[in-house]
Amino acid sequence: MATLVRMPEVLANAAEAAIQTWLVKVGDTVAIGQPLAEIETEKAVVEYRAETEGVLARVIVPEGVPVEVGVPIGVIAAVGEAESDIDAFLAGDTPQQAGSPTPDSATPETATPAAATPAAAVPVESAPDGQAPLAAANGRRQFASPLVRRIARERALDLSRVVGSGPNGRIVRRDLDTLKPAPAAAVASSPEPVTPVAAPAMSIPAVPTVGSTGTSVVDASGFTDVPHTGMRRAIARRLTESKSTVPHFYITADCRVERLLALRSEINATSPRKISVNDFVVKAVAVALVRVPAANVIWTETATRRFEHVDLSVAVSTETGLLTPVLRGVEGLTLTNISERVADLAARARQGKLRQQELEGGSFAISNLGMFGVDQFSAILNPPQSGILAVGAAKQRPVVDGGQLSVGTVMTVTLSADHRVVDGAVAAEWMAQFVACIENPLSIII
Repeated sequence: MATLVRMPEVLANAAEAAIQTWLVKVGDTVAIGQPLAEIETEKAVVEYRAETEGVLARVIVPEGVPVEVGVPIGVIAAVGEAESDIDAFLAGDTPQQAGSPTPDSATPETATPAAATPAAAVPVESAPDGQAPLAAANGRRQFASPLVRRIARERALDLSRVVGSGPNGRIVRRDLDTLKPAPAAAVASSPEPVTPVAAPAMSIPAVPTVGSTGTSVVDASGFTDVPHTGMRRAIARRLTESKSTVPHFYITADCRVERLLALRSEINATSPRKISVNDFVVKAVAVALVRVPAANVIWTETATRRFEHVDLSVAVSTETGLLTPVLRGVEGLTLTNISERVADLAARARQGKLRQQELEGGSFAISNLGMFGVDQFSAILNPPQSGILAVGAAKQRPVVDGGQLSVGTVMTVTLSADHRVVDGAVAAEWMAQFVACIENPLSIII
C-alpha cells in the first residue's frame, strides 16, 4: 500500500524546510533507513532517511522550494502498484489525512488549510484547500497558498499584480521573486484583496533580492529594510530565549600568552599544517573541562547531566548568520586534529553543508573575536549548553613581573555560565585551570 511522505521536523522548532536534493529518483527502490533526500533548514542541510520501504512513486515537492513541516513531499508505494493505484491513493486517501491537501493542491506551497474565506468573496467549494482567492489585475480570480500569502505580507507585496505560474494559474513562491513591494498604504488597507481591481495587467521588473528569502525595501527617507532570513529569525528566537530563561553570570581573566606564541611558532616551523591560537584555546578548554568535570554539565528539567567526553561548539560566522557546529571528543584530539576538524566544520558551515548531528549536543562553546582586534566581550549561552568562552585578541600591554613594570602579551577571556548548574566556585576553578593551560601550553600537548 502507498505511504505519504511528509516534510519532517528535522531540527527542533523548525517550521519550514526545503528539499535541497532528492537522493533517489522516481521508480527507485527504497529501503528503510536509506537516505531519501537532503533537506535544507534554516541552519543546516540534513539527510532525511526513509521510514518505510517500497518504490518512490511520486515526487510532490521539487528541489529548492520551501514548504512547511508536515506538508506531503512524496509517495512511496509497494512494489508492483500501478500508476492508477497511486492516483486513487492521492485522490481518495490523502484528503482524509489531517492537514493533507488535495491532489490539485499537493504542491510545495500548500501547507495547512487557511481560515475560511468570507462567503461574499468566493464560494468555499471554488477554492482549492488552503488557498484563498485573489482578484488579479485582469479581473480573474487567482489562488495562493497560506505560505505564499504570509511571505507576501512580510515583504509588503501586492499579489493581485502577479500572474501565477502554478497549476491553473496558482501563485507559487517563485512568482514572488520578481514582484515589487506594494505601496505601504495599499498594503496596510488591503493585505489580501478580494475584489477585482481596475488597473491593467503589467510586467513587473526584477528588484534586488537578499539571499533567497526576500527583497530589500528602500525607503525615500534613507533606509533599507532587509527581510529577515529563516536563520536570522532562529538566532533571534534562541538568544532571546537564552537571556530570558537562563541565569547568566560572568568571569573574566587575563592570560599571558608569550610562551604559547613561542611554542606555536616552533610547531609551525616544521608542521605541514599551521596551528592557530584558536586551536590551542580549543584544546585548553577541553583539558580544563577534564580537570574540572563539574563544569562539563548541562541543565535538564529533571537532573544535571554530566558528560564523560568533551564536545565543544565552535562559533562560525557565515553570510547568513552565526552557526555553532560541534567538535566531538576534543579531549582525545591533537592540535593537528583540532585544526583539521575545525577548518572542515567552518568551511561546510559557510557552504550550508553541515549535517543535523553536527549542530546538536555539546556542553560548552567557544566564540573567538580576537582576529578582529576585539579586546574583550561577553557571549550569550546557547541552550542547553552551560558555558561559553569569549576570547579576545592577544595584545601587548603593561604588566608587572616580580614587582617590575614591563610589557607582556595578554589575552582576555570571559566565561559566561549557567548558574543553575555551574556555581561561582566551579566556574572560578575552571577558569584557573584554563589560564594554567594557556600559560603552560606544553602541559596540554604531552
